[in-house]
Amino acid sequence: MSTDTPYARLTPDLVLDAISACGLWPDGRLMALNSYENRVWQVGLEDAAPVIAKFYRPGRWSDAAIVEEHTFAQELADAELPVVAPLAFEGHTLLFHEGFRYALTPRRGGRAPELEAPDQLQWLGRLIARMHVVGARQPFVHRGRLDRDSMVRQPVQAVLAATLLPTSLQTNYRAAAARLDSAIAARMEALGPVRQLRLHGDCHPGNLLWTDAGPHFVDFDDARTGPAVQDLWMLANDDRAMAAVLEGYRQFRDFDDTELMLIPVLRAMRQLYYAGWIAARWHDPAFPAAFPFAAESRWWEQHIADLHELADELE
Repeated sequence: MSTDTPYARLTPDLVLDAISACGLWPDGRLMALNSYENRVWQVGLEDAAPVIAKFYRPGRWSDAAIVEEHTFAQELADAELPVVAPLAFEGHTLLFHEGFRYALTPRRGGRAPELEAPDQLQWLGRLIARMHVVGARQPFVHRGRLDRDSMVRQPVQAVLAATLLPTSLQTNYRAAAARLDSAIAARMEALGPVRQLRLHGDCHPGNLLWTDAGPHFVDFDDARTGPAVQDLWMLANDDRAMAAVLEGYRQFRDFDDTELMLIPVLRAMRQLYYAGWIAARWHDPAFPAAFPFAAESRWWEQHIADLHELADELE
């Protein structure tokens, strides 16, 4: 399978055949859902509710790491937490068809959360705390860690190895990234060791749906090991919101306030990772179409300025 066009063979017919291979009966209705890293479809079934089919990007995760993601989601579901865990077929949740790896989950609807409402923020805090109680029971073995290697060094290397960054800006980018990396390292060293646990890893509002019964999380594709605050900071826009989230969180689990000092570090690492992610995936035709601004010099100029601003905050 070509790494330049990893999904070139993923036709609608192949998707339907993969669903049929599980013993299900698709009715021909397919709807592509918003996803860049993987390919995700809603598939209609005859005489049954639709399912969501996620086809994993080749080469991103090992089979063992994907199974570990599925096991974690099922562990949370078994603890009666509102998460969407993959369906098992003959005891397996990681499925294979025509060279693709995929998983099926039930369809769960919902609406975007209202992150300005204190009661909803507290509810999210309680939910994440309960997830972390489960996440702290045992470590991941095969999945990655939220660290400088995966969130800083590898993304920076991806940017420098790609053709997106204009040659005239390479020196400035190297200097800005190196400065920010040093500031990140200094802040982490000053804080000292922070307790690590299994996380959702990408708790932004897009991975959260709300119904009349409350919130539920979807897409554990970025589950990894890291500090608890990683699953909190993207849901809190300011100190007031974070206070509400933590008020709910502390009803089920202790929280070390020292971790709040990591938020600028996590924000900085996410900025570096975002640019590296786009650069590393630029060969996928979906990325130039979705992120055309990344081909423009002015975007990289602003990115470099943002890196310096983040370094100012940390220093």
